[in-house]
Amino acid sequence: MTDEAIAVDTGGMTKVFAKPESLSESPNSYCFGCTYGIIARIFAEAIDEMGIAKDAIVVAGNGCAGHLWLELDGIRAPHGRAPAVATALKRLYPEKIVFTVQGDGDLCSEGVSEAVNAAWRGERISLFWFNNSSIAMTGAQMAPTSVLGMKTVTTPEGRDAKEHGYPMKMTETLAVSPGVTYAARASVHNPASVAKAKKAIKKAFENQQRGLGMSVLEILSTCNSGWKMSPIQAIEWMEEEMLPVYPVEEIKSSPLA
Repeated sequence: MTDEAIAVDTGGMTKVFAKPESLSESPNSYCFGCTYGIIARIFAEAIDEMGIAKDAIVVAGNGCAGHLWLELDGIRAPHGRAPAVATALKRLYPEKIVFTVQGDGDLCSEGVSEAVNAAWRGERISLFWFNNSSIAMTGAQMAPTSVLGMKTVTTPEGRDAKEHGYPMKMTETLAVSPGVTYAARASVHNPASVAKAKKAIKKAFENQQRGLGMSVLEILSTCNSGWKMSPIQAIEWMEEEMLPVYPVEEIKSSPLA
């Protein structure tokens, strides 16, 4: 950006980037280099741009993903139970935009039953979950989504399919339900991906506004501290190891049957 692009009169500089109103000013708990901060920002930007802050309720899961620090009405659910809590809220307040924010451990381990049953009921909620291929908050143990060969606290020699099973593709699993009308996977590993991820967040909210069944959006993220890497190395590892297993794509987009 040139000086001319941001300069104004002698009074100073034009603000070209600012904190979204829906993003809390409270200090967050993310490690330096964690891409969850980017995810929090684009959620807040999407909510501000759509003007839905006063109508939104966030149901936070446990773990790092539940700490988005959004300036919204919200509630924290017990481990894995965010889809069930969101279901209750949406049925009590059908005019509200109700959405979950969960990590891969919270959704794919403790919360499988809640997510699957909410999907098959076609609950009119937006389910957002963040996949960093590990259970990060408690020390980076193997998660259901950990890719084959990945070294974690509980798989120091790497995840082995014969010993530990295969990585869970939860978004594809939920997309099978006719009650899920939008299922997609996004990422935040580069600027273009960040822009596409925000667009996908908006689509999930828009589908809920239109009453089009459940939307599921998985966002790939890094955990450089848990992976024992620099932020740059973590991005490179995501590109080389995670994206081949979890391709960024729109898995399903259809009207409610």
